[in-house]
Amino acid sequence: MELKSKDYKIIDFEDKYQRTFAALNYAWIEKHFTIEQMDRDALDNPREKIYKNGGHILLAQVGEEIVGTCALIKIEQGYYELAKMAVSEKHRGKGIGYGLGIAILEKAKELGATKVYLESNDVLGPALKLYEKLGFEHIEHKETPYCRCNVQMEIVLGTESREPGVGTV
Repeated sequence: MELKSKDYKIIDFEDKYQRTFAALNYAWIEKHFTIEQMDRDALDNPREKIYKNGGHILLAQVGEEIVGTCALIKIEQGYYELAKMAVSEKHRGKGIGYGLGIAILEKAKELGATKVYLESNDVLGPALKLYEKLGFEHIEHKETPYCRCNVQMEIVLGTESREPGVGTV
């Protein structure tokens, strides 16, 4: 998958980008929280923890620099988790996170997803606004393996919109 805007493009993960994928995610997690073992497992070995069970990773690229990441982790048939979404601090506010979100939801549909779930934290206000803009809705809190997660959201695919109030993807 390769999608382009005038400022960035969305590309599929390749092993050569594993260190950048990990570094971008470690940066935001360490800024706000404590790294948990499940983070290390997925970030240090995405082929085993994300791809092996049917997941996928997309990256945002500006020039030759990887500036954003977003993963889908398969929970069960038709149900995926949006995870490991990060955009470098110097590239935030440019629509890259939104572009990654739209692209990852398209990829989820390609993989047969009917619902996508995510976990977050209420201290990440801009991220929550982004998820809401993508069409995610808050759901009742489920049990989670992450200590930091106090917000859970879900989207039924086909109900999300590219811009508030404008059609579906």
